[in-house]
Amino acid sequence: MDTAEILREIAAQVATCQACTLYHSRKNAVPGEGSPTSEIMFIGEGPGFHENEQGRPFVGQAGKFLDELLGEAGYTREQVFIANVVKCRPPNNRDPLPDELAACARFLDRQIETINPHVIVTLGRFSMAKFLPNARISEVHAKTYWVRGRLIVPMYHPAAALHQPSLKSTLINDFRTLPAAIASARAAAKRQPAQARTSAEGVKEIEEKPEQLSLF
Repeated sequence: MDTAEILREIAAQVATCQACTLYHSRKNAVPGEGSPTSEIMFIGEGPGFHENEQGRPFVGQAGKFLDELLGEAGYTREQVFIANVVKCRPPNNRDPLPDELAACARFLDRQIETINPHVIVTLGRFSMAKFLPNARISEVHAKTYWVRGRLIVPMYHPAAALHQPSLKSTLINDFRTLPAAIASARAAAKRQPAQARTSAEGVKEIEEKPEQLSLF
C-alpha cells in the first residue's frame, strides 16, 4: 500500500475504535487529514465540538487561527498533515485521560511512521508531553529538539490565544520560525537517514513539569 492508502486504513480503524470510553459520546472520530507526503506534521490535543460534528481536525475558531498561522509559515492546510493525540472528543472538552492517550497512541504512532515527516510541531502541552514529557511550554515554545530522529518544535495551542490574546503575537512569531526549522531538518536528512539521525545538539533535559495550559 502507498502512504495515502495506509492513512485511509488507519482512519477506518479509528472510526470503529472502542479501545476507550470516548467512543460512547463521539459523533465522528477525527483521525486527521492533510498531505500524506508532508514534510511537516502538526499534532494538537483532541477534537472539540465542531471537530466532533464534522470529523475533521481544527475546524472551529482555533482552526481558523491555525490556518492563519500556517500562512505565516508559508503553508496551506492542504500541504501539511494535522492530527491530534486523541481521536475522539473528550466530554465538555476536558483534558484527555491517560488511558485515552494510551488507546490512541498506536494510531498516532502509525501515522507518524507512515508520513515520516522531517518536522513535528506540537500544539499545546499534551502533544508536547509525548516527546518532551518534562518540558514547560512557556520555556520551550518555538525551540527545536531532536527526539528519536525527528525535529520537534513545541508551540502553544492556537486556542490558547483565543483565551489569552497576548499569545497571538507570540504564536505568529513562533510560526514564522518554522521555515528555518524545516530547512535544518532537510539538511540533516540529507546528511544521514532519519532512522539513524540523532541530535547534534542533544535534547535538553528539562526537569520542570509541563505547564498546565487550558487549550479550550
